[in-house]
Parts: sequence; C-alpha cells; structure tokens
Amino acid sequence: MAPVTGQATSAVTAVTTRLRGRKYLLLAVLALWVLGWALLNGRDTLQLGGAELTPLHSTLNEAMDAIDDGRNSNPFFLYFVNYIRLFLDQAVTLVQALISQPSFGRPVPVLGWLGVTGLATAIALLYGNRKSALLTAAGLISFGLLGLWEESMDTLALTLTAVALSLAVGIPLGVWAGMSNRFHRLVTPVLDFMQTMPTFVYLAPLTLFFLIGPASATVATMIYAVPPAIRITAHGIRQVSPDTLEAGASLGATTAQSLRLVRLPMAKQTIIVGVNQTIMAALSMATIAALIDAPGLGKTVLKALQTLDVGTAFNAGLAIVIMAVVLDRVTSAASRRVEAERRAGRLLTPGARRLQVTGVLGVAAVLGYLSYTYVWAAEFPVQANVGPYVRRAADGASAWAQDSLVGFTDAVKNLLTNGLLNPFESLLTGSPWWLVFAVIVAVALLVGSARAALATAVGLAALVLLGLWQDSMVTLASTLVATILVMILGVVLGVWMGRNDRADTVLRPVLDAGQTMPAFVYLVPILGLFGPTRFTAIIAAVVFAAPVAIKLVAEGIRRVSPTTVEAATSAGASTWQLISKVQLPMARSGVTLAASQGLIYVLSMVVVGGLVGAGALGYDVVAGFSQHQLRGKGLAAGLAIVVLGIVLDRIMRAATERADAAAHRGQPHK
Repeated sequence: MAPVTGQATSAVTAVTTRLRGRKYLLLAVLALWVLGWALLNGRDTLQLGGAELTPLHSTLNEAMDAIDDGRNSNPFFLYFVNYIRLFLDQAVTLVQALISQPSFGRPVPVLGWLGVTGLATAIALLYGNRKSALLTAAGLISFGLLGLWEESMDTLALTLTAVALSLAVGIPLGVWAGMSNRFHRLVTPVLDFMQTMPTFVYLAPLTLFFLIGPASATVATMIYAVPPAIRITAHGIRQVSPDTLEAGASLGATTAQSLRLVRLPMAKQTIIVGVNQTIMAALSMATIAALIDAPGLGKTVLKALQTLDVGTAFNAGLAIVIMAVVLDRVTSAASRRVEAERRAGRLLTPGARRLQVTGVLGVAAVLGYLSYTYVWAAEFPVQANVGPYVRRAADGASAWAQDSLVGFTDAVKNLLTNGLLNPFESLLTGSPWWLVFAVIVAVALLVGSARAALATAVGLAALVLLGLWQDSMVTLASTLVATILVMILGVVLGVWMGRNDRADTVLRPVLDAGQTMPAFVYLVPILGLFGPTRFTAIIAAVVFAAPVAIKLVAEGIRRVSPTTVEAATSAGASTWQLISKVQLPMARSGVTLAASQGLIYVLSMVVVGGLVGAGALGYDVVAGFSQHQLRGKGLAAGLAIVVLGIVLDRIMRAATERADAAAHRGQPHK
C-alpha cells in the first residue's frame, strides 16, 4: 500500500476538526437547553386540556358535521360516494356468501369448510408446490379446530376483496411508475404519506364518507395495501435490463409490445413479491378495521382486549398468524416457481400440465360439491373444537407470568420510566415551546444540513398551528425512548443473526410471528404484566418495531464482504473489534435503514398506545374516533403524528448523509 500523502493527511485532519467542532456546538446547544429549562420551566408550554379545542379543531368539527348533513342531498354523495360504498359492500358480502355466511336461502355458505379447503389447496398446488399445498390444507383445518372457522373466513373474505381491488389499482399504477420517471417522482411522496399516516387517523374520516361497515374497512385496507403493490411493481419494471429493451426495440417492438412481451414477463417474479406484500398489509389492516365494524377475527380480538381476556385474544391471534403464514408461503412458493420456470423453461410439458390441472381441479370440484350438498362437509365438526383448551392454556400461562414476574416487570418499568422517560418528557414539555423549537432546529442543522433544518422548522411550525404542541412533545419523548430500545435490540440481535446461521434459523420464525400478529393480540398480556401505563405502550411499540430493525441489521451484517472479515481476522482483530470496527461501520446503510423503519413502525403504534394509557396524541386520536365533539382534534392529532414522523426521518437521513460524506472526504488517497 502506498504511503499517505501530506495532502490526504491535511484532509483527514480538517474533517476531524470539523466533526469535533460540531460535537462541541451540539453539546453547547444541549447545555443551553437544560439551563433554559431550569430557568423557564412551565412557561409558554402551549398546554391544551383534554376537552379543550382550538379554532382549527372547531373548524374541522364543523366541516365533518357539514359532510354528515349533506350525505343524502349532495350530488357528490348521491352519484359517486354512495355507489362506491354500495359496490364495496356488495363485493365483500358476495365473497362472504361464498365461503363464510349463510346465503341464497341456505343455512350454510355456498362452499363449506371442505370445499374451501379443497379449492385453496388446489390453488396452492397448481401455482406453488406440494409443501405449500400441505401447509394450506393444515392451516385451513386449524381454523376449524380453533373454533373460529366462520370468523376466519370473514377475515379472509375482506382480505381477498381488498387485495383484488388493491392489485387492480396498484399493478397498473406500478407499471406506469416503472416506465415514467415523472410519474414515479410524483407518486412517491403520496405513497410515503399513505404508509406513514397512522391507520386510526383515516378510519374516522372514512366513516364520514362510507359509514360503518365493510366498505369503510375495505377502503382503509386498500390505503395501506396499495403502496407495496405500486412500489414493488415499479421496481420490477425498472430493473429490466436496458440491453434487453434495446434488443427488442431494434427488432421493431413498439412500447406496448415491449411492455407486454419483455418488461412484464421479466418482472413477473418481482410483481408476485408485490402481491405477497400486498396480502400481508391487507391482512394486518383487516383486523384493525374491526374498530369500524369490519367482520372477522379482528372483532374477536378487540372484544378480548376490552375485557382483558388473554385466552380468547391468543386463540384468535393464533388464527391470524396461521392465516398470514399460509398466504405468505403460498405466494412465496409461486414466486419461486416463476423463477424456476424462467431459468429452466416449463417444469412440466403442456400435456402433463393440462393433466395436472384437470386432476387437481376435478378433486377440488368434488369436494366443493360435497360441501354444497351435505351439512357435515359444510359446517366444521363441533366435537373437533380444541379452542377452549388453547384459551385455558393461554390464560394459565398469563396468570403464571403475572404472578412470577411481577418483581422483575415492576423493576424494569420503574427503571426506564424514572431514569429515562420522565426526565426526557419533563425536558420537552416543561421548556418553552420556542426554546424546544430552536433547539431541535439547531440539532437538525448541526447533525444534518440546512435543508433538514428548514424542513424541521416547517414541521415544528405545523405542530404549533395544529394546536397540539405539548401532546406532540409527550409523544416525541415516548417515541424516541421506544426507538432507542428498538435499535438496542436491533443491533444486538441483528449482529447475532448476521454472524450466526443457527441464530437466524431460530429467531426468524419468532420475528415473523411478531410482524404478522396484530398489536391487539400481544397488548393483552403486556397489559397484564405492566398495567395501563405509558410504559405499556412503549413495550408494545418495541415488540411491533423490533423485528423489522433486527432483520435489516442482520441483512446489512450479512452483506459485508467475507474477504474483508477474513482480512481483519487474520490481522488479529478480536470478535468485538471485528463487529465494532469492521462489520457495523460497513453495514451503516442497513443500520440507518433499520433506525428509520423502526421509527416509522413505532410511530404507527402511537394510536394503539393511546388505548392502553399512553395519552398524548394517541389518546387524542382515539378520543376523536369515539367522541363526536373531539373529531376535529383527533384528525389534527393524526396529522401531528405524520409531521413528527417526517421531521424525525429527515433529520436522521440528513445526519447519515453527512456522516457518509465526511467518511468519504476523510479517506486517504493512495
């Protein structure tokens, strides 16, 4: 290796000096903040009482009342919204009539449990493989064994309807975004907004337009499920090799022919991945939509949460997890099959494929006929219900945990609450609003950039205008504490998974379950352990956000070049040095993405935290959803959560870009 030149040494010294200067400035800003808090504690905090409204909140209330009053007279409702609501209601009702609810004058649905199981298994076999087909059959049968067949089919009906409509909208828009840079730039911030806006925020406004019921639930599910379909489809279209496209153009292919014969076939596997993510998003929303009377397992979980019935919540949550695993594995198997066929040609000859399709669909048709004709094949046998045993076991485990772990849980709660959360919250809420405003903008400038500072100033000004400054600060304190805990878990477990295949094998199914299980399910045992407090909301947010952060950190560690790791090991680096000096710095982008995604996931749990004693913005949204006079305040609180997410995300991205640029400038020239 050539010696470092004097010019390179000067560059490194200059970068180090600038970084040290910014660190001192940052420490000075924080010290001034603490001093200002001590001198001005309690002044200009913009505190707003629980039922107190600002003029903006009253204006929003009046606007919502006007919408209610004009539902049956406004042409927009009469000739547009009402028709959409009718279409969505009938679409969900039709699917329910086919697989879950008595219909067409029959005491049972068109397809009973045997027919649905046969049809779903056939689809899994034809488009996936034998393993996914067996998993599908076992998963569907387990719904009946848990005593939740009808509820599971109601959830599946809503999910399938929302997925079909989401794909009908998302795939064409994704193709457009993949082929048009202008449209891609236009749609990206809209998708960001749809994915960061907390679910509960748009549940209440949707009921203004579509009323309580399946229509509102379907639209709410689509808002959350459409963005993955658009993003991943656009990515698949964009990743098609330019050389392949040029070859098609040289043969005289038009744009439409290039799309139909080149882009779509080559992006097929990626599009199926988008279908997978759309299904997962729709399923997670289909349970939350129970708050607006969506049918299915979500209602069972919600009732259990209201009565702290751990056994019932666990039983229904288990059914939701099984459904998520089945849908995920089937679509993943379909994606792998597409890739195998692309590489090796058809797996079966056309004649063999036709024979397979005929035989499989024939068996499914026979099972469907039996379930249509005979009650025993339509209604799952009651005597096979093991749900009560599952509920009793869950109740027993919960009671044991509460009795045995109360000392530990109280110690953890008191340590984090008194040692971290309370001081931080007091600093944010007790300082004058203008002081906190100035400090946060200064931090954004010092750790990020002038652009990040400007975006931060605009966001904080929006919080002031929304009239929810102090509630926003309380939520900010809880969010940052939860994000810190998420990143501690993310780095520790992510590094372990990234370095150890056995750890990855053990932990990944647990993380998958944590991601797919609805928050309402694990809120019940967490409530039993910690009680209805802010700390309960933080733990629920950590459980929800940590799996994503852990996976992203593990993926970043895994991508570090093995050659670099071997070189550091041969140079005598210890395990700790290897992790801290080589793997984590080289996986910085993955760690940063983990922090960003963890923050977004924590914010998405703010409203759920409002149900279990978190207060602040989460409680404002929940109160606005349930109390007519607070609807405007609830909508403003939801917007405040989005603003907080944008501000924190911009600061984090700017800080990362500055660190990367500094590291690049500081690299010695050879």
